Amino acid sequence: MTEDARIVVADAPERERFEVTVDGELAGFLVYHTRKGLLALVHTEVEDRFEGRGLGGRLARFALDQARTDGVAVLPFCPFVNAWIKRHPEYVDLVPASYRANFDL
Repeated sequence: MTEDARIVVADAPERERFEVTVDGELAGFLVYHTRKGLLALVHTEVEDRFEGRGLGGRLARFALDQARTDGVAVLPFCPFVNAWIKRHPEYVDLVPASYRANFDL
């Protein structure tokens, strides 16, 4: 991936996932499920050839920023997203206080 690669993260609600593309090619996704007031983040996957370039982090940030904008709580079942939140504690408040211990937050 070159430095001038076009990276886009977007919601694909018809597939219940956030997707990241690099120069128009699907590079990874973050699967989610929604319930009223809740966004459950289930699984993050980045194609092998795109790994190590921060795309998983972009997916996590996009999903969490979207949750904040939409005013919904987050349940980080995905181990990657859970670890990402631990490294970015400014997002812990999105996880309901009553659930934080379940996610070791």
